Amino acid sequence: MKRFGLTVAAMTAACFAALPVVAQVQVTLAISSEPSTLDPQKTFDGGERRITDNIYETLIERDKDSRLVPGLAAEMPTRVSDTTWQFKLRRGIAFHNGEAFNADAVVHSIKRIFDPAYQSTQLGDLRGIGGAEKVDDYTVNVRTERLDPLLPSRMYWLKIVPPTASAAPNFAEAPVGTGPYRIVEWVKGSRIVLQRHDNYWRDKPTIQRATYRFISEGGTALSGLLAGEFDFVDNLQAEFVKQAPKAARRLGLEHSFSILSAVSGPTQDKRVREALNFAIDKQALAEGLFLGQAAPANGQMIGNRSFGYNPNLKPWPYDPAKAKALIKAAGAEGKAIEFVVPAGRWPKAKEMGEAIAGFWQEIGLKPDLKVVVFNQYLARLRDPKVRPDVIYASHNNALMEAERTVANFYQSRSKGAVSSSVEDATIDEWIAAAGNEPDNAKREALYHRIMQRGYDEAYFLFLLNTEDVYGLSRRMSWEPRLDNKVFLKEMSVN
Repeated sequence: MKRFGLTVAAMTAACFAALPVVAQVQVTLAISSEPSTLDPQKTFDGGERRITDNIYETLIERDKDSRLVPGLAAEMPTRVSDTTWQFKLRRGIAFHNGEAFNADAVVHSIKRIFDPAYQSTQLGDLRGIGGAEKVDDYTVNVRTERLDPLLPSRMYWLKIVPPTASAAPNFAEAPVGTGPYRIVEWVKGSRIVLQRHDNYWRDKPTIQRATYRFISEGGTALSGLLAGEFDFVDNLQAEFVKQAPKAARRLGLEHSFSILSAVSGPTQDKRVREALNFAIDKQALAEGLFLGQAAPANGQMIGNRSFGYNPNLKPWPYDPAKAKALIKAAGAEGKAIEFVVPAGRWPKAKEMGEAIAGFWQEIGLKPDLKVVVFNQYLARLRDPKVRPDVIYASHNNALMEAERTVANFYQSRSKGAVSSSVEDATIDEWIAAAGNEPDNAKREALYHRIMQRGYDEAYFLFLLNTEDVYGLSRRMSWEPRLDNKVFLKEMSVN
């Protein structure tokens, strides 16, 4: 059909051509480590979570005040027996590839992560889940091995994956979720690009496209922020806060510490472990490296907002004379201590490692400091055959419940705690008792005992509770969350 000599199609094209081109709202984020995988159920990996938290979703979420709220679940779960929780699911949701979100997807996700052949390292956060059964297309019963008041919190960690797509051999590089963003590019060693999923079941986020760059060096990240190359920098170093266009800070859940091997090497001797703690001036580290944006940890890796925090524990005092005496008594003078630290994963990790090694040298030891890339670090952490005497770590317990901490670090390695260098039957007994204790006061008392024993046995080098500090461009608006998650949907630019 023609009007005034033009076809309708031509007129339509001409009209659209005359409209102004609306640019996509794009941001670039600098994160400190590249993900080792984008399979959200496989491993602990901070870089992975930075990305997959925006691709995948969970049955239960936390709001900005850290309260548990329904996510993919239509409502909070109900306990239908001592060991069964029932979840009602939202309807009308699809994964990015069109697969339906339903009870089959939930059951599949739970079975997949617990499959022994899959070898997930996330099971410490999900301990006690016994399985899941479909009741109908939008109802699932999740079984626990015992009375477990933490099941709703655990489901904040278990991301839901599609049954078909997650079976593909390239799933770790081509993730498919229900979240507000989908992956469009991963150039290894360079960048990951996410695009807003316009069929998202909730309101569309403001940010349409996000590019993640992997920048482990703090000065490089700041330079990119000042040049307008980046809109967001995680783990902004303390000395750069005043130089950044904007900074967002919050005293968080992050606790730096080091795992001391109680099963091999010089640190098998309790006196050596005690000496390593007495040797460190933690206040000097807080002020010198973090410019006061940190405080000495109170002899545990959780803060006072977490259930199970022991208020009776205080920071290990700085006493180099006592440390030297302990090293001499243990016959450890001049002994080498292998100390592995990851580069770039946590703020000031390399500098912390260098400072700690210096303190240890002063008490008569020979620290063998090895700063390695994160993938190599994970291999050293998880393989007991190559576990060093001391390995640096930082712990962020978003469950805000001591069970996650003790299951991963205090429990014996032979019991499945892959991040542990301890074999302590007494602690194992207390952890088991706490897991089966329905009375919260009694359960909390058990956690206090566990924390006290970990302190008394010097199983760890207790370091600092640090602020979460982020750098922002002038156009970026965003507020940090207590749980340290970085959701694109909570960001906006002007």
